[in-house]
Amino acid sequence: MITNNHRRRMTNIKTRTLSPLLVLLFSVAACAQTPAPARWETVKFESKLAGKTLPYNVVLPADYTLPANKDARYPVLYLLHGFTGHYTDWLARTRLADYAAKYRLIVVTPEGNNGWYSDSAGAPADKYESYVIKELIPDVARRYRTSESRGGRAVAGLSMGGYGALKFGVKYPEMFALAASMSGAVAAASFRSDADLPAGYLRNSIVQTFGPAGSATKDANDLFKLLGEMPPERARALPFLYLDCGTEDSLRLLPSNRALADLLVARNIPHEYRQLPGDHNWAYWNRQVQEVLRLAERMTARADAATTAR
Repeated sequence: MITNNHRRRMTNIKTRTLSPLLVLLFSVAACAQTPAPARWETVKFESKLAGKTLPYNVVLPADYTLPANKDARYPVLYLLHGFTGHYTDWLARTRLADYAAKYRLIVVTPEGNNGWYSDSAGAPADKYESYVIKELIPDVARRYRTSESRGGRAVAGLSMGGYGALKFGVKYPEMFALAASMSGAVAAASFRSDADLPAGYLRNSIVQTFGPAGSATKDANDLFKLLGEMPPERARALPFLYLDCGTEDSLRLLPSNRALADLLVARNIPHEYRQLPGDHNWAYWNRQVQEVLRLAERMTARADAATTAR
């Protein structure tokens, strides 16, 4: 901390001109501390399950192509977009590439369209859960040097993608060390009647995906039901769960996020919940994705270390 006394002493220091050699040395040191930019590329993947092209972007670590790292494997963060969004959103609307350059993580941003990262009850070709689990993750492993242990894999997302990320963590705990949600639509499949749903296109999308109240597809994708009825031994095997929501969230998702956090507390499930100033917008997600990247690196490193120790 700089106290007032420190400030006064600092203002009394005389300015001196640095020699050209010192200027050069300081410039070299500054460049050495600045991470090289991450590079990214697009894969035009043809999904057999969905019967359509579902492209994804891949942000590679700055040191991925260095000869010294040709055999190195990297943990992967799957970063999901929201409703009405696309796989391009994270790179186009945040500084994801700049932020990712600080970490030894591969970041994958898949196409999920408006499929709620679920196998649809009403549109048989919309198999967005099966696509991610059975096609996308294996395809990334074939193309890139990924860590294939559970500890080397994390999933996160915003809004619809936040719901999807938590659901993947809950339904496939053996595959992920971390599942993280930003402004998650965590109650998407928890409606009891049409009266619980918003009007318009969003309602139609939810009902088409999950079916009507009481349907088997809805129950199989309801986060509150899955977590509330989960046997204790399975609950202990869950990845670390993270969720946050803005206190000014314009979609009014704060109450459902609080309720899910309360359920995690009641079930004694390790997690972190944050409610922070912010709306349901890109300014909020641009800020929070930085926290998710830090958490992904920390949790994957911790899980890999625990696996190695065993």
